[in-house]
Amino acid sequence: MTDLYTTNALRLLQVADSFRDGLSGEFSAVHGISVNEFLLLLHIKHSASNRLSRVELAKRMHVSASTITRMTAPMEKVGLVGRELDDRDARLVFVVATDAGQEKLSEALATFSKRASYLFNDRWEGEEVDQFASMLGRLIGRTCDTLA
Repeated sequence: MTDLYTTNALRLLQVADSFRDGLSGEFSAVHGISVNEFLLLLHIKHSASNRLSRVELAKRMHVSASTITRMTAPMEKVGLVGRELDDRDARLVFVVATDAGQEKLSEALATFSKRASYLFNDRWEGEEVDQFASMLGRLIGRTCDTLA
């Protein structure tokens, strides 16, 4: 038998997986990107300088730097991201969203918002959504790389 903390954590993972699965097909069919590519573009947009090193992207997305390299290569080929060298250290390369990448992100954000609205409005009243948002904020409170 599991305790309430374990049950709640498992439910969070289950809801997240279900939400991601619902987005996956729509992102691919409508926008031609994966959920992870969407998240990568979103992390860049939410960075202070609109650019992130591969190491920082890996940290924020909880993957390895080599995974970021494998993700960005095809995105670079289709023009969604580009590279920018550091002015002081040519060994440091940043990933930046191109104009096309920013436009794709904007379009995908509309889809994401629509899906999020369905997820919450189908189940809860406005006050409950506000309470849940507050609880989620406390749950992730100490992370510096939040997307919202």
